[in-house]
Amino acid sequence: MSRIVLLEERCKGCLLCTTVCPRNILRKSERFNHQGYQVVEAGDNAAECTGCAACAVICPDVVIRVFRTRKARDGRGGDA
Repeated sequence: MSRIVLLEERCKGCLLCTTVCPRNILRKSERFNHQGYQVVEAGDNAAECTGCAACAVICPDVVIRVFRTRKARDGRGGDA
């Protein structure tokens, strides 16, 4: 499971991130930031985030931080 953090005060509401999310996690919020922009938010299905970071890459204002969960080692030996 991965998670995203949104820096709402940087968001300008362009919604580019909503167009590239393969799980449709991001959506337009009803909230506004201090600059008066309607910001983006993670929906109820945020736990489905795959950590692909497509949203973070396309965001022109560096609003999105993606944190990926480490995968457990498979236990077959070797130093990976």
